[in-house]
Amino acid sequence: MTGIGIANLSRRRFLRGSAGLTLGFVLPAAGAAAVRAGGGPPAAATFAPNAFLRIGTDNTVTVLSKHLEMGQGTYTGLATLLAEELDADWQTVRVEGAPADARRYNNLFWGDAQGTGGSTAMANSWEQMRKAGATGRAMLVSAAAREWQVAAAEIVVRESVVSHPPSRRRATFGQLARAAAAEQVPARVFLKDPSNFRLIGKRANRLDSVDKTSGKAQFTQDVFLPGMLVAVVAHPPRFGATVKSFDVARARAVKGVVDVVQIPQGVAVLAIDTWSAKKGRDLLTVVWDESNACKLGSAEILARYRELARTPGQVARRTGDAEAAFARAARVVRASYDVPYLAHAAMEPMNCVIRLSADGCEVWNGEQMQTGDQHALARFFGLRPEQVRIHTLYAGGSFGRRASKDSDYVLEAAAIVRAIDGRAPVKLVWLREDDMRAGYYRPLFHHSLAAAIDADGQLTGWRHRLVGQSILIGSPFEKAMVRNGIDAVSVEGAANLPYAVPNLTVDLHTPTDIGVPVLWWRSVGSSHTALSSEAFLDQVAAAVGKDPVALRLELLAGHPRHAGVLKLAAEKAGWGTPLQPGMAGERRGRGVAVHESFHSYVAEVAEVTVARDGGVRVDRIVAAVDCGIAINPDNIRAQVEGGVGFALSAVLHGEVTLKEGQVEQDNFGNYPLLRINEMPLVEVYIVPSAAPPTGIGEPGVPPLAPAVVNAILAATGKALTRLPLRTAELAA
Repeated sequence: MTGIGIANLSRRRFLRGSAGLTLGFVLPAAGAAAVRAGGGPPAAATFAPNAFLRIGTDNTVTVLSKHLEMGQGTYTGLATLLAEELDADWQTVRVEGAPADARRYNNLFWGDAQGTGGSTAMANSWEQMRKAGATGRAMLVSAAAREWQVAAAEIVVRESVVSHPPSRRRATFGQLARAAAAEQVPARVFLKDPSNFRLIGKRANRLDSVDKTSGKAQFTQDVFLPGMLVAVVAHPPRFGATVKSFDVARARAVKGVVDVVQIPQGVAVLAIDTWSAKKGRDLLTVVWDESNACKLGSAEILARYRELARTPGQVARRTGDAEAAFARAARVVRASYDVPYLAHAAMEPMNCVIRLSADGCEVWNGEQMQTGDQHALARFFGLRPEQVRIHTLYAGGSFGRRASKDSDYVLEAAAIVRAIDGRAPVKLVWLREDDMRAGYYRPLFHHSLAAAIDADGQLTGWRHRLVGQSILIGSPFEKAMVRNGIDAVSVEGAANLPYAVPNLTVDLHTPTDIGVPVLWWRSVGSSHTALSSEAFLDQVAAAVGKDPVALRLELLAGHPRHAGVLKLAAEKAGWGTPLQPGMAGERRGRGVAVHESFHSYVAEVAEVTVARDGGVRVDRIVAAVDCGIAINPDNIRAQVEGGVGFALSAVLHGEVTLKEGQVEQDNFGNYPLLRINEMPLVEVYIVPSAAPPTGIGEPGVPPLAPAVVNAILAATGKALTRLPLRTAELAA
């Protein structure tokens, strides 16, 4: 998650001006020991050859991660790259979150910006972290060669030990650290041949597991500063409303409440702890000015979208002459698909700690967009960006929510600090209800598709019309990622449809007057375009009497990586062989989907059982993934498994609805997540590859929904066109 949706066709634009590797900087220790991401004090850092590596005299290897660890395995992946070329003992490797400093820690795909998202962490760091490790290794070897008066070429490095076999001399990294620090940083280093990898491509224990299971890991909620106050905010019940007036008498009477202040986002109650702040907020009386508030309901929004879909939108892709193909068609297949607003529902809701002082601002946060938040806070407080120091802690999930395009909850915390004149550090805490009702959402979308089939049963035309809010318009990303009115992330997965259809049109309507805040959600546009495209293709397959896998392979002749994962998933799932029959009245079926997102290719086969009353059980998911070289195969499997669970939760349950502008869901009672008994058996097969790594945090999500919907079609003959699933539509 993972995270921000940088569309495939735009993502590489961020490469310009970012080709240089950040090496040669000596990194000072960052942050107070009490709030370190690693949970403990730093080792004596004697040798720091670049911005990403420190080696202590105690032999500890510390890797500085420029990317946020939010459960996706980034710390382990980045450390693997560096430790491989360093030839470090994995048991001595530790990871810390790097400070906010785009000069040293920029995402190489984003230019001069530090941040985590778009499944870019491993891909943009592939060579950078390896070269950082190789630099440290070269300097250790040089120090040993100088000290022992031997040729560097005769020296061997393995498991954090430097040795000279002819003379039987040996020393640990820690023993050589001081001498290595005096060596000159090499201008050029050589990377290993993949045949010599000992860590990359192998199983390695995750570096954050022990701290997380022992309670040692530091999250924002674990931060306690002297004199700190905890703030909980009363947000308006409708988006766009503002405070007209409020009465604080009852709130101030709550024991532990220290202050109540108005901020642009609502009314904040500050107390000595979270519970007192919540109790105070519950007793506030606020009158809201709703003259500019959004008062639409989900049904009204969807009705408007369906009406818009009757007319052409802005063209995102045009190949051939689709209108002519439809005019000549012997048969036209049509379908529409609706997906709802979705919450991110990360286990750790939004929170942030800010301390203001005479010389700047200090922030503790599970920080996903360091540069964006650093600059937003600098503007807010009238500071220089370098005066905003950010300590990046662990985050308990995000799925895109912490990558706020306008720094919303961070600036909310800043507004509270300013409202009390900076007299105390403030920890802003969002409760689950805030997260559900005052946050940002995956946009609601309507898709209208049509396929032209000629007299020979060939697919000759494809028209895909999308209607939904733009995530990018009005954001800092608009200039780079909106072209001719087309929001790149709205149409990703649709505008780059891989199938060989000679006449194709994809167009988009982007309403700008809805008023519901929207944001990237794990796999972003592909979270709904994969459903519409892949589910519709199964309807086309049924119309022309072709097997869904066979039709896809026929249309993917020019896309070998799509075809490769499709063949592998189908083979491992036993496609074409009969399923075991279910219990009396049960119907069983298999469905398939294949999709590219974040430059990775994933195919999934779903096996489902549909009960007589319409209840759906997903029994098995077989996934095949091609994400380039597998840095940590176990983590790749975990990310695909997690993506399956995340996506299936949305298929079975996920739906945020509005009534007269108010979000109706407020907690897991009415926004349920997938339960363990609903999780299917998941098998993940990784395509061997020597290509550079590509994204894996998000690509497991898009194929799941269409694979399940297609399996239901195979089992029942009913083509579902809206999510979440409704059992009444499937009852026998």
